[in-house]
Amino acid sequence: MNDNDEQVVLLDSQHRPIGTADKTTIHTTQTPLHLAFSCYLFNDEGELLLTRRALNKVAWPGVWTNSACGHPLPDEAPADAVKRRCRYELGAEIRDVTILLPDFQYRARDASGIVENEFCPVFSARCISDLHRRPSEVMDHQWVRPTDLLTAVAATPWAFSPWMVVQLQQMQAAGITASWS
Repeated sequence: MNDNDEQVVLLDSQHRPIGTADKTTIHTTQTPLHLAFSCYLFNDEGELLLTRRALNKVAWPGVWTNSACGHPLPDEAPADAVKRRCRYELGAEIRDVTILLPDFQYRARDASGIVENEFCPVFSARCISDLHRRPSEVMDHQWVRPTDLLTAVAATPWAFSPWMVVQLQQMQAAGITASWS
């Protein structure tokens, strides 16, 4: 399945499904609330995978962000969606998919006016394969020490995706990042 075939799950204000829409048409200046996810991948050395979004992305092209993001398909389990998108975007096989922020939601507008409006649970997982990133999704990547990323985001939040900045703030406040070393 490619992005042109994907359906995004639309949500009401209580996060209940109310329909679907084509992924290719959903992100506009009036993006409705929809289901998504974010994932932070770690390697065996404890490093976190930071990715840079491809320049052809509709929203936040070229911006550094968390390892992978996506949208669960209708009736797809969130952990399965995480695995599917990590394979699609990064060519990565993963294990130990763990929910970090089950109720994360955000709305943000990029410089071009495109809006993200997502109920977006946040996961972590362990990368167990080499990466083979898809250039139409990810233009660059870097394995970083999580503490270095937290320092960089605190110093220059404008250089990263707005959802990652808020996710990291919430994870720090909840004590989740305390074990990231």
